[in-house]
Amino acid sequence: MRQTKTNPCENKSLLCDLRFYFLTRPKNKTLVEYKSLAEKEAFSKRILQRIGVSVDEYSVLNINRIGIDVPVKYVFEELLQWDGNSNYWPNQLARVKRINGSLEKILIYLLGIEKIRFWGLVARGIKIKPLFNMTALKFQYTPPLSDTDNARYLLYNCSGGYPIGIFNLYVRSSIAEQNELEKAQLFSLVAFNFYGRKNWFYTKIINPIWEKIHNRVTANILNRIKRELEIKFSNEIKEQEKSAIS
Repeated sequence: MRQTKTNPCENKSLLCDLRFYFLTRPKNKTLVEYKSLAEKEAFSKRILQRIGVSVDEYSVLNINRIGIDVPVKYVFEELLQWDGNSNYWPNQLARVKRINGSLEKILIYLLGIEKIRFWGLVARGIKIKPLFNMTALKFQYTPPLSDTDNARYLLYNCSGGYPIGIFNLYVRSSIAEQNELEKAQLFSLVAFNFYGRKNWFYTKIINPIWEKIHNRVTANILNRIKRELEIKFSNEIKEQEKSAIS
């Protein structure tokens, strides 16, 4: 991700990540809320049909969205740069590691810890299960000719210590009829799978807590992506205008 840091504390320490992603109230609300279960199902179905997956086996389908006033292609190209240096991601808390430098396979480690080493006992260390073990299911780099909203997305199967089964980043052009004012709409979609135990009794307790934590972090990530890209895009336009004048 191209860098546009505005705060010297950002991504420098675990305390900074906890502050900016857990404790800070997001500027823009991003959780997609619904007036009824039928409305939720209809909205979710439209997106799921586009990415070609079913989440019936999962206990929660969670969608966050934010408008970004830059072109869709610009947003997507920035998402393709997602790695351990991305300024919008809490890398001190959850370190992103591309396998062989590719987006096709990503491991994300809690606190960046991949092994625990015991001096004099286990020389090579004990491997730690990743927070996320992400394997690409499908990437849509360019929209098909029949696509009217210019959609692009990254779709992953996700396992690991954090109970997400499907992870999707989806960006499309804004739709005026839906009162979307910015050039692009970025969606983050996850389907929670509490280790394959859809009917687990404790999900009634855990789901609300987990969703609250997840939604706070996701909202801050999306708000920071919005800020980063709008600042970067605006600066590039200004530079182009200066070059044209000169």
